[in-house]
Amino acid sequence: MPVGAVAAYLVALTAQTSLRTGVFAALGVATADGVYALIAVCGGAALAAVLRPVTLPLRRGSAVVLIVLAVHGTVAAVRRHRERRDGTGAGRTASGAARAYLAMWGMTTMNPLTVVYFTALVLGRQAAAAPGLAGQAVFVVAVFVASASWQLVLAGGGAFLGRVLTGSRGRLITSIASSILIGGLALHLLIAAS
Repeated sequence: MPVGAVAAYLVALTAQTSLRTGVFAALGVATADGVYALIAVCGGAALAAVLRPVTLPLRRGSAVVLIVLAVHGTVAAVRRHRERRDGTGAGRTASGAARAYLAMWGMTTMNPLTVVYFTALVLGRQAAAAPGLAGQAVFVVAVFVASASWQLVLAGGGAFLGRVLTGSRGRLITSIASSILIGGLALHLLIAAS
């Protein structure tokens, strides 16, 4: 299974908050994947024709969003570390489950590579055989279940990391490492778009 920027952010979010928050965030990612699968099944060929001319700007835009996310993650991690060290951030509540769901759903939805991937997958399936309505429904449900399963594994890994790295310094290192990974993926995306 691929581990991209969204997966890295999911692991870091769960490590910083709780398994419950991570589960909701994972389901947000899976929901976006399921919606994209539905869109790809319903209009795969037409969607591919529309996206083809704007693929390069979409990739560049995605890279910029990922870089902003990486910088924001690093700044927030350093701020939380300083607040914990000074004792000023003790009363702050962690990100809520609904907020995590919506944030991860939005982040995955903004990723144009997801829709391009599903469109290519559906086009490949259509070239092999024209699936009926039942086959298309099974495909969409299978995408959601597979995505949810993988995202929940990542959330579980994040919860484990959160327990292992319970100290302020460990959480800071995990957050910065996640931001570096996200930034690296963004740079890779920019290089591939050139």
